[in-house]
Amino acid sequence: MHSTRPLRIVLAEDGVLLQAGLTRLLSHVGHEVPAAVSDAEALITAVREHRPDLVITDVRMPPGFSDEGLRAAVALRAADPGLPVLVLSQYVEQTYAAELIDSADGRGVGYLLKDRIGDIEEFIAAIDRVAGGGTVVDPEVVRRLLRRRAPVSLLTAREQEVLALMAEGRSNIAIARALTITEASVAKHIRSIFVKLDLPPSDTDHRRVLAVLAYLRG
Repeated sequence: MHSTRPLRIVLAEDGVLLQAGLTRLLSHVGHEVPAAVSDAEALITAVREHRPDLVITDVRMPPGFSDEGLRAAVALRAADPGLPVLVLSQYVEQTYAAELIDSADGRGVGYLLKDRIGDIEEFIAAIDRVAGGGTVVDPEVVRRLLRRRAPVSLLTAREQEVLALMAEGRSNIAIARALTITEASVAKHIRSIFVKLDLPPSDTDHRRVLAVLAYLRG
């Protein structure tokens, strides 16, 4: 199993075992990790020094263990809007996550929950997608934000499933396969979602994700 193209990745993760495991995995699939750091200040320094193709960072890191990693990611994107950033976290941090996704129209950003990364191939595919300018958001992140900020009662259970898969960047064909329904049914659900949430429909997956997240930011 290898990535579609080799990348230079700067990794920020304060957990020693996870940092070592991720470094080993990334190297195994053909990527280079010129720096693996444990705090936000070191992350910014490493990015300036190595100019990576992608940054992977945790949210909570020393010294405060609040949102240092995510704030560093936002600062890095402000300095270089084209820098792809993939956030791995145990938490859904809403404010800075929205700001990160806002940066450069959300191109080249991802937000995945650590405890839901159960498939290595999917994780590697997410890295490739973000590095290539795509957007990847864990469906559980969308569900949690929806429960807190959006009128989920307007959506059927199936529409919520479709919305979560849309936020992953899935195409209509991929959604149909995942839910074992027809593409026509997927299209119908998506039209209903846009109507209920007052979102403009679009044929582009990237813009669909941005529309969902724009609504969640409210």
